Amino acid sequence: MPLPGPRPRVGGGDGGRTTVGTNGRPPTPRSVARATWVLVAIRAGYAYNWFDIGPALPGIGATFHIGPAQFGLLVGAFLAGAGALQVPAGLLGRRYGNRPVALAGAIVLAVFGLASGLAPSFVALLAFRVAAGAGAGLFFSPAISLVAGMYPEGGRGLAVGGFSSAFSAGAGAGVLVTALIVPVIGWHAALIVGGLELAVLSVAGLLAVPSSVERPRPAGRSALPTAALGFRGVWAIGLAFVGMEGASFATGQFIVPYGEALRGWSPSVAGLVGMMFVLPSVAGGPVGGPIADRRRDHRTQLALAAGAGAFVLAWLPVAGLAGALAIGASFSFAYGFVYAVMYVVPHYWRNVPADEVPLAIGLFNAIQLAGGASVAYLFGRVVAFSSYAIGWEVLAGVDVLTLVALFALPPTPPAPRPGGPPPAAAVAPP
Repeated sequence: MPLPGPRPRVGGGDGGRTTVGTNGRPPTPRSVARATWVLVAIRAGYAYNWFDIGPALPGIGATFHIGPAQFGLLVGAFLAGAGALQVPAGLLGRRYGNRPVALAGAIVLAVFGLASGLAPSFVALLAFRVAAGAGAGLFFSPAISLVAGMYPEGGRGLAVGGFSSAFSAGAGAGVLVTALIVPVIGWHAALIVGGLELAVLSVAGLLAVPSSVERPRPAGRSALPTAALGFRGVWAIGLAFVGMEGASFATGQFIVPYGEALRGWSPSVAGLVGMMFVLPSVAGGPVGGPIADRRRDHRTQLALAAGAGAFVLAWLPVAGLAGALAIGASFSFAYGFVYAVMYVVPHYWRNVPADEVPLAIGLFNAIQLAGGASVAYLFGRVVAFSSYAIGWEVLAGVDVLTLVALFALPPTPPAPRPGGPPPAAAVAPP
């Protein structure tokens, strides 16, 4: 992923002012590139520790004498921790800076990811997964705002898209590597491996992400970040992609048992199909991010990509193996595209100050996690009372239905004129 060097940073909610790092010196191209790559690597390690629990579940069940009901609770524990810390992470980033909050979150996730492998009981493991999720929640929105803030308006899309897509790469590695090593070293050691690799990356972040790459925090800001919390664009994005988040979560959890039970796929083939619903979004991010930079019709971009994902998902009940692979790849690509655009957009809202962008991202992430979990639960209930075929159609329908919220998304303002303040027409309505 080639990354552009830093130029004076303009706009993105800071009123068109040129900014330098928090130590008063502008960051160098080398420090920006190094910091970006390390943060992308930490993002992948974060995702690895999110998804390494799945292949470990059978071993965990045998050790603690638990079954599928407890497995669901364990998987949900991480989501609960991550969702609960999304908004506080934005507030902390606004108060203390994005760099320290993001790196602290990565360290918390690493510590409790490692501790999960040492858990003496199921209750302890459950608590450690909640704490690990909290670390993930602390990391994400400050980190993505830190990455975006290192690049000028019009040049941040590729970096943000790469950062977003690193999640899929790390998730795929978490599933595959853990599945391969659990039979060899056991689930305890497998989870410890995940914690250790993120700990190493976190230390690299402390060394390789200098404070000079962070925007200075404006003096005299009000105590309450009302701009981000009250801006309708934040709520529009949060609600619009509840359906897509739920569809992604549900397909990731259910496509393998669906394939084995109803399609007669072997575990390896079902796993391959499952991976195709995750991995291709790695390509979607670097495509969506630059497009979001070059063209400001973000509402159209988001609606078309999410709608395309819903359209292909609706064909899953009648698809054979080749069709399922194509559907998974298409849906995953659309997911990566949407999320890259989504994370670029807040940096162009002139109604939201730059120091509140992490809070805006944290809020719409929290809405999507809570709503997506509810959609996934609805899918499970539909499958239990009806069939998988109806369940997939419900997912596709909800994906389209929640996109109605995009009507409330304000247009993205045009870029400010070089050497001058943004035009009056560039200010989006509240």
